[in-house]
Amino acid sequence: MLLSELKNAGRSPGLPLSLELADAAGPAQLQLLTLLRVLPGQRYVGAGVWRGRPVLAKLLVGAKAARHFQRELQGVRLLAEQGLTTPLLLVDGLKDGEGGWLLFELLEGAQSLGDAWRQVEQLPPLADEQAAVLAEALGAIAQLHAKGLWQEDLHLDNLLRHDGELYLIDGAGIRVETAGQPLSRQKVLENLGVFFAQLPKSLAPFTEELLVHYLLGNAEHALPMEALQKQIDKVHSWRLKDFLEKVGRECSLFSVKRGAFGLRAIRRDEEAAIAPVLEQADALLDQGHLFKTGGAASVGRVVADGRTLIIKRYNIKGFAHWLKRFWRPSRAWHAWREGHRLAFLGIATPKPLALLEKRFLWLRRGAYLVTEYLPGPDIIERFAPYVETGEAPETELLALDRLFADLIRERISHGDFKGHNLFWQHDRWALIDLDSMCQHRTQASFAQAYARDRARFMRNWPQDSALYRVIDERLPKDVENTLSAL
Repeated sequence: MLLSELKNAGRSPGLPLSLELADAAGPAQLQLLTLLRVLPGQRYVGAGVWRGRPVLAKLLVGAKAARHFQRELQGVRLLAEQGLTTPLLLVDGLKDGEGGWLLFELLEGAQSLGDAWRQVEQLPPLADEQAAVLAEALGAIAQLHAKGLWQEDLHLDNLLRHDGELYLIDGAGIRVETAGQPLSRQKVLENLGVFFAQLPKSLAPFTEELLVHYLLGNAEHALPMEALQKQIDKVHSWRLKDFLEKVGRECSLFSVKRGAFGLRAIRRDEEAAIAPVLEQADALLDQGHLFKTGGAASVGRVVADGRTLIIKRYNIKGFAHWLKRFWRPSRAWHAWREGHRLAFLGIATPKPLALLEKRFLWLRRGAYLVTEYLPGPDIIERFAPYVETGEAPETELLALDRLFADLIRERISHGDFKGHNLFWQHDRWALIDLDSMCQHRTQASFAQAYARDRARFMRNWPQDSALYRVIDERLPKDVENTLSAL
């Protein structure tokens, strides 16, 4: 295959494939065996064999190939020139009309710090294992900044552990201020803001403690926490906005098909398993255990290929109801987006797996949402033994405190905060039924919605019960003061 043909190969070209590339010794075949990252029609990154040697290949094609090649090459050279640990570049080349290639030594058995983090992220906030991963990352970032460089696309997957060393990768994201001289304070704050904004919100109280690991490697500047937090908040808001845009378009995370007769969105890593579920959603609901049927929605627990899922079908009750619904985003779309919002913010909810809106010439009809199934009890069932005594387990009360604190911090209202919409799962309370959820722009708007949410939540128990009094004392009433304290 010619390199230029890759631009038409789509997201999953057939492997293995053979590409003829050249170095100083002349042309040779690159045998590409696996693909690790794909940006269809632009970038293909994978492992292969070149002149009998294992390599990591970055292949750049399409109209922007030359620009991307030069950016990658410049970043790789900057890292090497400043003595920073990075994979050795073996071969590079750029050919008009074809594209560019960079072949690196393959760090076989390497583990990204992203993978290391995913192994420990469920531990309590800043457990020793988590601290070790983040300390390692911050130490590498400090070295980078001390040399006048920064990684624009800074995340844990761009740091690789291999044979006791930490390698910086992805030259395309490397930027330089003044090579060899420490990065300016403003650039340091901006780049650290990118790093800390990607960490779970549960780690926010430990930012100053984690920063020590950075300062051990680069103490050139005093870094005021207020200024750093401002950068973190700015980046976090941008990342959330960018992520919520992705849930409705074709990208590396989501497979999205949109047209006059429907909208289908599926998590890309679940596409093979969940696409058949959408195709037979009605039949699966008929065979499954229905929690709710008829009216505006039908909800059922179904089993597909041995896996238990929840399907929620949003019904059109009649012509009058259709007139109210056809012109605006479906409730399934709203729940799909808000489920991903909660997941992004670290607030527990069943993982949204797929969305389907049926349309006729763009006019919306019925819709479906597929999520993971939560087997745990809801809060009504969980707290039933303690209604009269009020002696609910402190672990579960603390988890409830944290949930409300998270919702207040993010100015999120649920809209239907009955107890059957709150499930105990993995030592956390998880929210379901997100059709009416809203993240408010203003404190005043949120305060009103929070008051309604709190009142509805408290109606889950008799007002004269001991449990009601215990929960009522714990949950914030004055949301404005609570927001000021966060």
